[in-house]
Amino acid sequence: MVNKNEEEIAETEQIEEEIIDPPEIDSKYRMIILAAQRSKQLQRGAVSRTDIDIRKSKPTRVAMRELSEKKVNFEILEPMK
Repeated sequence: MVNKNEEEIAETEQIEEEIIDPPEIDSKYRMIILAAQRSKQLQRGAVSRTDIDIRKSKPTRVAMRELSEKKVNFEILEPMK
């Protein structure tokens, strides 16, 4: 039983070590859209990836800080032609 718990802990640690390598944000409009989406995630209970105090800061401010520190993954999709 101890071995199974150790395996579960190891799997959890591997999941938490996600590689974060977002592309450059190419416009202020994209930054606003990304911050709004991340803010919604934070309001629904997502864990902040930055050291800012989420009890004293609005979710939008936390999202902007996370994006500026490049701690959130996202993809830029090309429009369909």
